[in-house]
Amino acid sequence: MAEETQPKWKGKAMAVLKRSTPDQIWPFLEEFCNLDRLLPDIHTCYRVEGSPGQPGLVRHCIGKFGWVNEKLLTIDPTNWSLSYQVLENNFGLNNYVATLKVLPTAKLGDDGKPAGCEIEWSFITDPVQGMKLEDFVSYIDNSLQFMANKMEDALNAQMQRFGMS
Repeated sequence: MAEETQPKWKGKAMAVLKRSTPDQIWPFLEEFCNLDRLLPDIHTCYRVEGSPGQPGLVRHCIGKFGWVNEKLLTIDPTNWSLSYQVLENNFGLNNYVATLKVLPTAKLGDDGKPAGCEIEWSFITDPVQGMKLEDFVSYIDNSLQFMANKMEDALNAQMQRFGMS
């Protein structure tokens, strides 16, 4: 009897950053091995192989839910986007591929540049055993909202240090 295949899960989360431009936010995402500085559930994250900022880089992250090795597939600093895939993990993600994009908002500031931005995190994966798609999307969304707040707080602190607020 043939094995029944379940359809892939697809989802997307968006975070709106009102005080930051894409050029300010992109460096946080471009530094692929810094998840432990952006997410509370990640305790450590470091490069295993490859060159920083280059496709093929593999990061190893350890956190609340276990460990994961993820490979950077594409990175486009001009369009503020990257994609990665999960290679190995011990918490049930199979065939997971995600894309993160920083998008300028339509609103312009006094200088004619975007007055904010959005981060889009989209993914496709095999269903995660013991979890509903809605719960997985909710976890991604909550993680992204936390990351966005952390990035804006870091930028705000940096601007205050240099008297630029």
